Amino acid sequence: MNDAQKQVWILIIGRFISQIGTGFTLFYASIFFVNQVGLSATAVGIGLGSASISGVAGRILSGSMCDSPNWGRKRTLLLSAILSAAGSFVLAATQDFATLVAGNLLNGMGVGLYWPASETVVADLTPPDKRRETYALNRLADSLGLEFGIILGGAWIARTDNYRLLFVLDGVSYLLFFTVLAIAIVETGRQIEKSENPFKNWAIALRDRTLLVYVAVNVLFTTYISQTDTALPVYLSNFLSVDDGNGFPPNVLSGLFTWHVAVSVLLQLPVAKLLGRFNHARALTVSAVLWALSFVGVWTTGNTERPLVWAVITLGVMAIATVSYTPSASALVVELAPDNLRGVYLSINSLCWAVGYAVGPPLGGFALDRTEAFAHGFWLVLAASIAIVIATLQQLDRLLAKREARREAEEMG
Repeated sequence: MNDAQKQVWILIIGRFISQIGTGFTLFYASIFFVNQVGLSATAVGIGLGSASISGVAGRILSGSMCDSPNWGRKRTLLLSAILSAAGSFVLAATQDFATLVAGNLLNGMGVGLYWPASETVVADLTPPDKRRETYALNRLADSLGLEFGIILGGAWIARTDNYRLLFVLDGVSYLLFFTVLAIAIVETGRQIEKSENPFKNWAIALRDRTLLVYVAVNVLFTTYISQTDTALPVYLSNFLSVDDGNGFPPNVLSGLFTWHVAVSVLLQLPVAKLLGRFNHARALTVSAVLWALSFVGVWTTGNTERPLVWAVITLGVMAIATVSYTPSASALVVELAPDNLRGVYLSINSLCWAVGYAVGPPLGGFALDRTEAFAHGFWLVLAASIAIVIATLQQLDRLLAKREARREAEEMG
C-alpha cells in the first residue's frame, strides 16, 4: 500500500468515527425537537434547514481555502471538525427555536467546510479510473458509522428516552475526528499555484455549461435525500395507522433506519461496480428512477394495512437510490474540473447539498403541518418531480458526449 492509499484509508477511518456520532442524532433529531422540545414541525424544518444558510458560506469559503497554498485542504478539514463539534454541543442544550437555529448554523458551517475539502483530498490521492470506487468506499465508511450510531442511539433512547446525550456524543465524535486529522493527514494541495484573485476561479467554473446543468439536477437529488433525514422519520412516527392509531414507536423506527443503512453498507460497492459500466448521467438516471419508486413506496406505507412490510421495502429501495447517486455525482464533478480548480468545482457540488437541505426540511415540515391527506400526497408530488430530473439528465448526457468528442479531437489534433 503506497502513501496515497494510506492517506485515503486514514480519512476513511476518520469519517467512520465522525459518522457514528452523526448516526446518534440524524434520524432522531426531528422527532426530539417536535415531540420533546415542543416545537412545531414547520419550526423544526426551518431550524434544521438553517444549517444550509451557514453551509452555503462554508462551502464557498472551503473551495477557495482548499485551492489556496496559504491555507490548504488539511486546515479546512480541521476547522470544520471544531465548528461541527461546537454545533452539536449547542444542540444538546437546545430549549427553544433560537438555540436550535444557533446550533444548526454552527453545524452548517462545519459541514460546509468539510465536504469540498474531504472530496478534494480523495480526488488528489486517487487515480481517475479508481475515483468512483474510492468515493464509494468513503460512502461505505459513512454508512457503517451511521449504522453503529443508529443502533446505539436507538438502544439508548429505548432505554432512557434521553435524546440530549446523543448530541453530546455527536460532538465528542467530531473531536475524535479532529484528532485523527491533525495527527495522520498530510496536506495534499501544496502543488497548487497561487491565484491573484480567488474569485476568478469561481467565475471560470460558473461559465461551465455542463457543470451548471449538473447543478440543476443535483439540487433536486439533494432535496430528495433531505426528506429521508427530516420529513420521513416524523411521517412514519405520526401519520401511520398502526395498532395505537399513531405511527411506529421509536424502537421500530430505529430498526427501520438501521435496515436502511444496512442496505447502504451491503450494496454500496456492488452498486458502484454495477453502474461503473454506464456513464455518470445514465448512472444518475438509474438513481432517479429508484427515488421515484421509493416515494411511491412511502405513500403506500401510509395507505396500507401492512405499513411495516411496505416501510421495509421502501427504505431498502431508498438506500439503493442513495448509493447509486453519491459516487457518480462526486466522480463526475472531479472529471469536469481542471486540476487547479478542483476545490471550487467540488464546492459547487457541495453547494447543491446546502440548497437541497435549505429547501427540503422546510418543504417537508410544511407538508406535515397540513392535513393528513396533504401529508400523504406530498410523497406522490415528489415522485412526479422525477420526470424533471430525468429530462435534465438526458440534456447532461448530450453535453458530456460533446465534451468527450472535443477532448478526443484535441488529443488527435
